[in-house]
Amino acid sequence: MTTTMCDFGVIGLGVMGQNLALNVADHGFRVAVWNRKSDRSYTIIDENPDKPLTAAESLRELVKLLDRPRKILVMIKAGAPVDEVLETLIPMLDAGDIVIDGGNSWFKDTQRREALAREHRLNFFGVGVSGGEEGARFGPSLMPGGDKDAYRAIAPILEAIAARTESGPCVTHVGSDGAGHFVKMVHNGIEYADMQLIAEVYDILLRGVGLDAEAMAEVFRRWNEGPLASFLIEITAKILTVSDTASGEPLVFQVLDKAGQKGTGRWTAQVALDYAVAVPTIAAAVDARVLSSYRSLRLRFADIYDGPSTGTAEVAPEEPIQEVHDALVAAKIVSYAQGLDLIRTASKEHGWNVDLCEIARIWKGGCIIRAKLLDEIMQAYKAQPDLPHLLLAPAFAQQVADGQLAWRRIVSLAAAHGIPVPALSAGLSYFDSLRTARLPQNLTQAQRDAFGAHTYQRLDDPDGPFIHTDWLDN
Repeated sequence: MTTTMCDFGVIGLGVMGQNLALNVADHGFRVAVWNRKSDRSYTIIDENPDKPLTAAESLRELVKLLDRPRKILVMIKAGAPVDEVLETLIPMLDAGDIVIDGGNSWFKDTQRREALAREHRLNFFGVGVSGGEEGARFGPSLMPGGDKDAYRAIAPILEAIAARTESGPCVTHVGSDGAGHFVKMVHNGIEYADMQLIAEVYDILLRGVGLDAEAMAEVFRRWNEGPLASFLIEITAKILTVSDTASGEPLVFQVLDKAGQKGTGRWTAQVALDYAVAVPTIAAAVDARVLSSYRSLRLRFADIYDGPSTGTAEVAPEEPIQEVHDALVAAKIVSYAQGLDLIRTASKEHGWNVDLCEIARIWKGGCIIRAKLLDEIMQAYKAQPDLPHLLLAPAFAQQVADGQLAWRRIVSLAAAHGIPVPALSAGLSYFDSLRTARLPQNLTQAQRDAFGAHTYQRLDDPDGPFIHTDWLDN
């Protein structure tokens, strides 16, 4: 324990706060810590006597322990508690001090808090932290949003504790005010989509192709050596090898099929509607988790409705496995494209100037969606920073085009076997909508004009005046 002035403060010593404090201390920074239950602070210090940690008895004492400009990380429950801590800190701080919210806060709350701090000549950063408990302890992906000049004061600490890849530390200045938390929210939305796509593929391999857990584990291990290489594919292969000590069966088969959620995926789908950006794969993933929670209702439906046979005699095992792989590659690309399109749109709306090449770079390590695919995404935006949509990048256009037939066959196979594939289907429909030069919404607009006089424009004059026709008077 040290009694000298500290470089960094941490408020809130739950698992994430504790691990981040230890991570900062590991890199030679002196850390002052405060927790509402003070015994937690002393327990952590007692368990880590070699670390430069100092416990504060109060928030005021924590502030007094810090060198200026003070840098304070708040790791507490999102929402009102963050406002309460910020309001308590403001009178204690001096101009130029920095408060960092590392929780999963709503980005508009972060914008509001940043504006409040600015009124008092303080700096407020919303920092997305991805990587879970292990990432926080040994190297997360960090997405800070706030004043660019003030970022220089916290950059050395954030760069020291972040995960590292061959492309550098997995942290960058994302943009102003709420940009960091917005990007973290979309990261989580892509994570929802990625997990749902993998779950659907697992179901196809299990019920459509007829593989057992051991065979599936081997398939996922092989896939993790190619274009699908990622943290989520890697852990899927490992999960499938764990046995249940009670039954001897694969433990995953004993896990209740009800997936929880903390809200960031839902936020992504909701915000996308606000910005008029289509993210159907992400939305389908959110819906799938909601539907999984309807277990008692699903059991009643299962008693009433029989689906088609799930026999596999009509398909050879190897062919669908490769096609499932190719479908997953294409669907994964499309889900990333949706999330990045949402970030691009919000960045323009708020003037954040988010660099999507940098976002792909900092997601390569530490975070849950880290994947080989991000190297290609980084290169696509490096080659064309103003790329209007990821699927217009030549490399991705080719991959999705090459995979689309397999994607269609796998979605058809799932439908024929009664296997729900909402994310695979939604992604395919999204792709088909984008590549269709003439969609049927001409009829939709004609209907709107017929019943509500909402007008329309003519195909032969797309930039011309809006017209109303009396469609029903004949």
